Amino acid sequence: QLQLVESGGGLVQPGGSLRLSCAVSGYTLDYFAVGWFRQAPGKEREGVSCITNVGGSTNYLDSVGRFTISSDNAKNMVYLQMNSLRPEDTATYYCEAKAFSACRSGATEYTYWGQGAQVTVAS
Repeated sequence: QLQLVESGGGLVQPGGSLRLSCAVSGYTLDYFAVGWFRQAPGKEREGVSCITNVGGSTNYLDSVGRFTISSDNAKNMVYLQMNSLRPEDTATYYCEAKAFSACRSGATEYTYWGQGAQVTVAS
C-alpha cells in the first residue's frame, strides 16, 4: 500500500514562499506519477502540477514561474516550491499518486492521496 504524507504548509504573507513536501512510502517513487492538487473551501479540487520519472513535469495552473514541482527519487520525496504566493492560493494542498501512468489533470484519476496540507496566504 502506497502512503503519502504532506508537510510544509502554513500561514504566509502575500508575496511569500513555501515549500510543500510529499513523503512517499510503500513503493518506490520510480513507478508513479505524483501530482499536487489543491482544494479551496466550496471549490472543486484542481490540479497544480505533476511529475513522473520518465515524463518530466507538467503544470496545470497558470502558475508558470511561481510553482515548481520536483522530486528526489532516492529519498522518495516530491516537493512543490511555491513563490510569490497570493491570497487566492489559499487551499488545502494534496499529494496524489498513480502507478504506471502519465500525469493526469483530474484528481479523481489518481489512486492514492495524502491527508493534505493547509496553505493560508494572508497579511
